[in-house]
Amino acid sequence: MKRISIDPVTRLEGHGKIDIFLNDEGDVANVYLQIPELRGFERFCVGRPAEEMPNLTARICGVCPEAHHMAATKALDALFHVDPPPAAKKLRELFYSIFFATDHTTHFYALAGPDFVVGPDAPPAERSILGVVKKVGMDIAGKVLKMRRDGHALIKLMAGRQVHPNWGLPGGVSRGINEEQRREIEHLGREAIEFAKFSLQLFADVVLKNTKYVDLIKGDLYVHRTYNMGTVDENNCANFYDGKIRVTSPDGTEFAKYDPKDYQQHIAERVEPWSYLKFPYLKNVGWKGFVDGAGSGVYKATPLSRLNAAEGMATPLANAEYQKFFDALGGKPVHHTLATHWARLIELLYAAERWVQLATDPEITSTEYRLLPTETPTEGVGCVEAPRGTLTHHYFTDERGILTKVNLIVGTTNNNAPISMSVKKAAEGLIRKGHLREGLLNMVEMAFRAYDPCFGCATHSLPGQMPLEVRLRGPRGEVLQRLTQHLDRLG
Repeated sequence: MKRISIDPVTRLEGHGKIDIFLNDEGDVANVYLQIPELRGFERFCVGRPAEEMPNLTARICGVCPEAHHMAATKALDALFHVDPPPAAKKLRELFYSIFFATDHTTHFYALAGPDFVVGPDAPPAERSILGVVKKVGMDIAGKVLKMRRDGHALIKLMAGRQVHPNWGLPGGVSRGINEEQRREIEHLGREAIEFAKFSLQLFADVVLKNTKYVDLIKGDLYVHRTYNMGTVDENNCANFYDGKIRVTSPDGTEFAKYDPKDYQQHIAERVEPWSYLKFPYLKNVGWKGFVDGAGSGVYKATPLSRLNAAEGMATPLANAEYQKFFDALGGKPVHHTLATHWARLIELLYAAERWVQLATDPEITSTEYRLLPTETPTEGVGCVEAPRGTLTHHYFTDERGILTKVNLIVGTTNNNAPISMSVKKAAEGLIRKGHLREGLLNMVEMAFRAYDPCFGCATHSLPGQMPLEVRLRGPRGEVLQRLTQHLDRLG
């Protein structure tokens, strides 16, 4: 049996490889997305004071530290039994909307864009942000850089740092904003709306007017009919900061809707021996393996999933794009994985609109932005929609507030099973009779790239079950000693 390795996979956060095994006829026998890195945040957070978690867990990732910071802060609210003042919640959501718009900009232009703007078969050296700039011109590149620069500047203005915020506290935030800052935030938010509209038009011009790309999006190669997950408000409109978790079935009907604190009644996790990444699934359906359909507990939590799980967007421009999206793709639900890139731009527009809504709220400059906790800490769950999926932080402490147990279900972790299924299906459809070229392997990578995975955030496994091999080599490269554990689990 022949093995083809894509190692490392490119344009993602973290490290991963794809091993493709071909049978004697040169067809795909099996595919494994392997995540070789391990970051044990769940374990080394134990023993720390709970109030350190918003700053500590932000270090999980340099791309989306704001998501961990906010989920941790909300978990502390629950842990210390304190309800933040209305102004604090609005400030948090404003901050989070700014982050969301900035992060989606990064993925679309730097990570996903090269496949569509430059082309999946372009030389690897051209499939990069530099290739995108060359293709679309410096004017567009300037718009992208300005959007990111503005977003990070406002994140620093509100939360103290551009990368690792230092702001969230149980019961609120450490500081508010004044009227001058509010005006700046509003001004840049209105520019962000225009940028989001521009990005959707660019997508329409470059992708939707290209028959080859549309056929790729609508074709069966990147389709999986799974359950979909996303956070919704009281009107079942998508919300990134707060609400209930809604799960819809592959036919689009509501399967479950629950408060984030009850996630363990609905979500279970399993471990496979060939990855450090867990595989969550719907507990009330059960794990049936790497298959889709209503009988499988596999679900997705992506921008596309959030649109499928919602019944609309809570802002007017984004809602109009939401309707256009489903009209163009044949109605709800949409199971075409590559359509996730389009959904991400609709979310970018919603985040920018929500940013302006909150920046113009009369309460946003209130000085009542924290309520001090007074109760003994116990247990708390905090949940937000990270750009890559539903993010859950669950903490347990003793009576002194020292952490005794931590569980994290990260956005990418939710999508581990469907990512594995997507790369396998793409490989099976693209590689036949041993026929192979570099562009086809990139199209296999496109299957996981749509999920915008962050493996640095997501990698952890159950204690004592991590396959490991260490080779001690001499000065001439000869193997002097080989130490292993649990390699038998790799089968």
